[in-house]
Amino acid sequence: MTNIIQQLQETTAFLQQIYPHHPETGIVLGSGLGNFAAQIEVEKEIPYEEVPHFPVSTVDGHHGRLIFGQIAGKRIVAMAGRFHFYEGYSAEQVAYPIRVMRSLGIKQLLISNAAGGVNPSFKVGDLMVITDHISFAIVNPLLGPNYAELGPRFPDMSEPYNKEMVQRIKTIASGLKIDIKEGVYFGVTGPTFETRAEYKMIHLVGADAVGMSTVQEVITAIHAGLTVAAISVITDLGIREEENVITHQEVLEAAKAAEPRLTAIFTELVRSF
Repeated sequence: MTNIIQQLQETTAFLQQIYPHHPETGIVLGSGLGNFAAQIEVEKEIPYEEVPHFPVSTVDGHHGRLIFGQIAGKRIVAMAGRFHFYEGYSAEQVAYPIRVMRSLGIKQLLISNAAGGVNPSFKVGDLMVITDHISFAIVNPLLGPNYAELGPRFPDMSEPYNKEMVQRIKTIASGLKIDIKEGVYFGVTGPTFETRAEYKMIHLVGADAVGMSTVQEVITAIHAGLTVAAISVITDLGIREEENVITHQEVLEAAKAAEPRLTAIFTELVRSF
């Protein structure tokens, strides 16, 4: 069976033939946030199904293409659509694109996601810069053999979200007159939205938002030595008094409404590198 190192070599060689430049920043675009790609001066665009060893996104709101280009004169590679554990992929497959981007040369990773708010002060449409996460409810992507070429056996996770990057995001948001919250993200497998009791428990253990992505990507990025920043769009509220029925369409619509603000912050963040 082909091991992960050989797969990465094959994927990287394929992509470098198409795009020989070295992106410095990787960007992962979450549910309903794929239109951020309109801000990219696109140089190459590759559907996931054409990339060797890449999974294929199966969820509405995830476009499924790898975009190479520039933002504010800085070379980037962006995932328009991500992969989720709930789609049936292994945790290692979910993490694979992060390893590919690191192999292509990125130094920092920016992640966006749609999340459910469990902090009672949050409202639909809020942006939350993630300061930490709780990963007990997901499958760790580093399970199994460790390859030293990819990172250490026991990576430190005391600061998964770079404090300087968090502060930079808050400063940028303030300059743009965009209100931004900060808080802890709780990762779950999905695909079910949480029960009322689960939302309450997630809030009680210290989280401000909950979602079905991001954590496995961040663990992999830290393992690989990347600097990470992430922003959640609060697309639904888990703790509310009325009937707590949440639909994927509701999530996509809220993400789309918040997209211009997130796009503005990410654009200025890339410009600052």
